[in-house]
Amino acid sequence: MNSASLVQKVWNFCHTLRDDGVGYGDYLEQLTYLLFLKLAHEYAQPPYERNTRVPTGYDWPTLAAKTGEPLEAQYLATLHKLGQEPGMLGAIFFKAQNKIQDPAKLSRLVQLINAERWISLGADTKGDLYEGLLQKNAEDTKSGAGQYFTPRALIEAMVACVQPEPMKTIADPACGTGGFFLGAYNWLNRPGTTLNKRQKEFLRDQTFVGNEIVPGTRRMCLMNLFLHNIGELDGEPAVDRSDALVSEPKRKVDYVLANPPFGKKSSMTITNAEGEEDKDALTYERQDFWETTSNKQLNFLQHIVSMLKVGGQAAVVLPDNVLFEGGAGEKIRRKLLETCDVHTILRLPTGIFYAQGVKANVVFFDAKPKDGQVHTKGVWFYDLRTNKHFTLKTRPLAPNDLQDFIACYHPANRHERTETERFKWFSYDTLIARDKASLDLFWLKDESLDNLDDLPAPAVLQQEIIEHLEAALAAFRDVAAGLPAGD
Repeated sequence: MNSASLVQKVWNFCHTLRDDGVGYGDYLEQLTYLLFLKLAHEYAQPPYERNTRVPTGYDWPTLAAKTGEPLEAQYLATLHKLGQEPGMLGAIFFKAQNKIQDPAKLSRLVQLINAERWISLGADTKGDLYEGLLQKNAEDTKSGAGQYFTPRALIEAMVACVQPEPMKTIADPACGTGGFFLGAYNWLNRPGTTLNKRQKEFLRDQTFVGNEIVPGTRRMCLMNLFLHNIGELDGEPAVDRSDALVSEPKRKVDYVLANPPFGKKSSMTITNAEGEEDKDALTYERQDFWETTSNKQLNFLQHIVSMLKVGGQAAVVLPDNVLFEGGAGEKIRRKLLETCDVHTILRLPTGIFYAQGVKANVVFFDAKPKDGQVHTKGVWFYDLRTNKHFTLKTRPLAPNDLQDFIACYHPANRHERTETERFKWFSYDTLIARDKASLDLFWLKDESLDNLDDLPAPAVLQQEIIEHLEAALAAFRDVAAGLPAGD
C-alpha cells in the first residue's frame, strides 16, 4: 500500500470513530499507544533484534491475537502495565486509558495497524500522517488542542531566521506536540545538507530538550518525535513532564524556540474540603528571575533568558501585553534590553492562531555576558499586522507570507540590513525613552480606517470583531482572577 492510501485509510477510520463520540484527540491517543506497540514489536524482530523493554505478555502479538471482550481486557491490562515501566515506554503510556468503548471497533483498529509493516515506511510518511492528525485535532475547537499548535509556516520562518547548527542543543520549555523541534530537525536535514554519523546520532539523541506539563500532549509530542526518528524506543524521553518555571534550568542550551501558553496568569487548581475546585495564583520565587510576578508570559520570558548559554539565541512567540505592560512588565523589558541583544521583533497578524483573539509577536534575542553593559543597540521591527488579513479557514498564514520578513531579517548576516516600508530600526535610546519602555510600535497607516470602498470581506471583518471581543474578554477575566474574593 502506498503512503497516500495508508494516510486515507487511517483518516477514514477516524471518521468512523467520531460517530461514536471519539474525538480526534482521543483517536490520536489510541493510535499512539497501538502504533508504538506495533513499532516496538517490529524493532524486536530481525534484522534489528532490539531490546524494546516491552514485558512478555503485554506485547503486540499478545494483543493482536485477541478479539472482542478478551481484546478489550488485554488492552486495558497492557495500558496499565506499560504505564508503570521506566523510560520512553512509561512516558508514552503514562496514565493511558482506553477511549474506544466498542470492542469491535477496537479490534478493527488493531487489525488496521497490524496489516502494515510500519518500520518500512519512511519517516516522512509516518511523520506526515501523525502531523496531519495533530493539525486536525488542533482545528477541532471543542478539544482545545489548538493552544498547543503553532502555525507550521511561522515555525519554518523562525527556524529559517535562527538557522540552528548541528551538534548544538535546542530547547522548548512548553513544547506542546513538538512543532519547533520538528521545524529545527527538518532544517538540519534540509536538501543539500549532509550530516555525518556523529552529527546524526547527536541530532537523534541529544539535540532536543523540552518540557510539557499536560501528560496527553507530552505523549503526542514524544510519538511525533519518535515517528520522525528523534529519540529511541529504549531511551529516555527528551521531554520532561514538568512545569519548566518551577526551578532554574538544569542545563544551558544553544537555542530556544518556543511559543509559551497564551494565558497570562499562572495558576494551579486546588480542591477544598467541600470538594470544590479553586484556582490559586502561582507566583514563582526564583533567584534567577529579575522580577516576581504571576504573569505566566513574563515568567516564561525570564526563564528562557536563564536557559541560554552566553551567545545562545532565542526566538519566542509572545503576546502584545509583554511589549507594553507596566509594573513588572516594564522592569523585565528594561532588563531584557540591557542584558540581552534584543535585535528583531516580528509583529504578527491576527487570525493565525487557533486560540482566538491573540495578538502576538516573535521576539528574537541573543544572550550576552553579564558584564554591566547595555547589549541592545537598537531593535528592528517588521510589521506583518497592519493591512494584513488572515483567517484559519479561508486565508491561513502560508510560507510565502513570511518570505519578505526572512529576506529582511537577512540570516546570512543580520548586521547588513536595509529598512523597507514594513521593516524599521529604532535605537535603544528611542525605545527606552518611550512611556514604560514600550516596544508596542507601529508606523504604517491602517488603510481600512479611511477607505470604506476597500474593506476586507464581511467574513474577515466578522472574524476580526470576534477576535477583538474575545481578547477583551480574556483581559477582563485576567483582571477578575486577580481581584480578592468578595464577602
